[in-house]
Parts: sequence; structure tokens; C-alpha cells
Amino acid sequence: MIKIVNLNKIFNENTKKEFQALKDITFEIEDFSCVILKGISGSGKSTLLSILGALSKPSSGKVLIDNENIAKLPDLHASSFRAKKLGFIFQSYNLFNELSVKDNISLALIPLGFSQKQIDEKVEKAIALANISHKKDEIVYNLSGGEKQRCAIARALANDAQIILCDEPTANLDYDNSIKFIEVLKELKKLNKTIIVATHDPIFDNLDFVDKTINIKNGMICE
Repeated sequence: MIKIVNLNKIFNENTKKEFQALKDITFEIEDFSCVILKGISGSGKSTLLSILGALSKPSSGKVLIDNENIAKLPDLHASSFRAKKLGFIFQSYNLFNELSVKDNISLALIPLGFSQKQIDEKVEKAIALANISHKKDEIVYNLSGGEKQRCAIARALANDAQIILCDEPTANLDYDNSIKFIEVLKELKKLNKTIIVATHDPIFDNLDFVDKTINIKNGMICE
């Protein structure tokens, strides 16, 4: 269970450039559900996703994941929390272009203290789930946009994270690859992952495996 309680985020606080990106956000996300954070660019959805992922801290409020308030975690503990419990899929992929698919995924596992044998096993499992096994030795620079996204999906799955966070995951994909991405999300839902997608892409509207859509406008939840 994820609980967000009275969450606020203010940038440049107490200055002339102060901007409140999130305003008294409160909602819950059930385990094993798929939730869409829907809103136009600048609505606050990516800021909210960043806080959910312990990448940034709120100005006030709580973010409870398994009853732990991650908003209060020191940076070192927040980093450990992300590595163990979260998987991230970004619109820009955030891959190392000069490394292979296999090496990109392996790098995400090294800080977790696994043996090389364990890392190899986890990489093989992740690339199979993301349907990118046939490109595991390919340098990322040579991949298509859809292949890079599948590599990013494999990286997110490698540590067997329970929560998958996706920030505008189809922004750089054509329609066919967007459909393929949605099929991957559907498979992840069957594996009992909790999936949170921040997007303004209408392709996510009315999907049968989405449990909740939260509409965000001007930093607030709206009906």
C-alpha cells in the first residue's frame, strides 16, 4: 500500500520565484494495481512521481510505502530504498550509450551486493521478460527507440522491484512501439507489480488493466 497524505512541493521557497508545484495531494494506491497520473506538461505529475520514487523530497506531507515515510529518509537510506524496492522507466531511457544492453542492466545490480553469478541470472531473467534477449550484447547506441525502451524496462525489472515507476514512457516512441510497451505493462501487472505511470498520452485511456486514473491540474487532483 502506498499512501500520500497532504503532500506539498514548493520550489524556490521564500523567494520571489517561489512556485508551488503540488498542493495538498492525498490519495492511496493499492498493492498490485496499475495507476495512471494524468495531466498536461507542467501539471505536477512528474514532480509527484519523483517524490514517490524518493528522488526528491516534498516541502511537507507524507509518502508512506509499506508504512515507511520515505519523505523523511536521509539521502543514503533513500538511495538504498530505491535500489531495493523501485524500478524506474524514464522517457529519455537514461542508458549508457557506449555499453551493451547486458552491461547497462548489470550496472544497476552491482551496488546491491550480488555475486556475478546472481547478477548474470537476474539479467537473463529481466531481458527475457522485456523481450530484448536477442540484443543483449548490442551496444545501446545502435538500438532503435523501442529497443532502448525495452532495455530500460529490463533494467527496471532486474532487481525484482515491487513498484515500477514510469515517467512519460511513450514520449519518444512511435505508435507501434507504444502499443508494445503497453503490452509489457500488462504482463507486469500479471506478475503482481504495482505500476505508476505519469503521462499525458491518450493511448493510456480506457485500458482494461488500469485500476485508477488520477487527474492532476495545476498541482492539484481534479475530478
